[in-house]
Amino acid sequence: MVDAGAIRRAREVIGQVVKHTPVVSSVTLSERVGADIVLKAENLQRTGAFKIRGAMNKLAALGDAARHGVTTGSAGNHAQALAFAAHHHGVRCEIFVPGSAPISKIEACRGFGATVTEVDASLAEAVAASRARAEETAMVFCHPFDDPVVVAGQGTLGLELLDDIANLTTVVIPLGGGGLAAGTAIAVKSALPHVRVVGVQTEVCAPYAGHPAADGAVVTLADGIAVKSPGEVTRPLIEQWLDEVVTVDEDSIADAMVLLMERSKLYVEGAGAVGVSALVSGRVVPDRRGVTCVVLSGGNVDLGVVPGLIRRHENQAGRRLNVFARIDDRPGGLAKLLAVFADGGANLIEVEHVREGIDLHVRETGVHATFEVRGSDHAERLLAAARADGYDLSS
Repeated sequence: MVDAGAIRRAREVIGQVVKHTPVVSSVTLSERVGADIVLKAENLQRTGAFKIRGAMNKLAALGDAARHGVTTGSAGNHAQALAFAAHHHGVRCEIFVPGSAPISKIEACRGFGATVTEVDASLAEAVAASRARAEETAMVFCHPFDDPVVVAGQGTLGLELLDDIANLTTVVIPLGGGGLAAGTAIAVKSALPHVRVVGVQTEVCAPYAGHPAADGAVVTLADGIAVKSPGEVTRPLIEQWLDEVVTVDEDSIADAMVLLMERSKLYVEGAGAVGVSALVSGRVVPDRRGVTCVVLSGGNVDLGVVPGLIRRHENQAGRRLNVFARIDDRPGGLAKLLAVFADGGANLIEVEHVREGIDLHVRETGVHATFEVRGSDHAERLLAAARADGYDLSS
């Protein structure tokens, strides 16, 4: 249904709109895993993800058939891509998204002129709603992944890997519905059959790895690949062209997102970071004889998630110190405690009085404080100084 020829033709069709995104080396990852690691920065693509490739190819293929508009169900990235493609071609677009879809993605769709309807259910129900809308009208339903034309469009990413990476031996790629992974694998392995292609899923929703999600909405940082059922088009392609499928957990996805922000200066969403997660957690072992490319499939991060990621990372790195102390409930009591930490170079983030649920003297109050510190050694020095001043602390 999809071959290298279809992918090459797709590149000719979409080339004037879709970016040829960069491949960047990662010294941090290369040193950590002991192999040559590069990153395909598809998070820098127009609309912030790879989906624009398939959407542009689909709209071009529809031609006049799309004159009454197009509709789809999507967690966000395909929705944005289809909205952009419809705007580019001057046709109407209606999008159905699950209630858990990130607000940033919904607003981006509306920014391209699409009508967005939120469905308080899973991605599957959003897709079903858009299909029903297409049947009610003359609009064309555009599946987010289970379509040969879409798969061919996504596969153009694989042609760029062939153009840009010498001695490519492994591709690690996010796997949701399977359009990107299948298309990329076909493009790469048709030219270089020896290249290993590994798909990565989140363990809370991994149908290709034999771990389907439970009923209801899937809660995961990798919402863009939380697809419960393989497609009729994509499943046989994944089974034929991918060498392996692995899963990663939520903590490792969070770690990968922060690692990419902190060390590579790349803003990557959870679904786009699962390949890095698989490398760092050891789920994928790179080939040390060649180059391993990790595809960062998207960068549409919900801003509300970022503070939690940073807070979690700082706690793990020992850059935050949480302390509980009993102090005199008198004027100046709190100031004296905080002065000890300020004199030691700690920066107060927040402080809270705790008077309920603990055993306190009538003239005591409990205080819970969080400080920004330079590391675990700094934290230990601060605690020692406070205890030397007579404070009974727990941390």
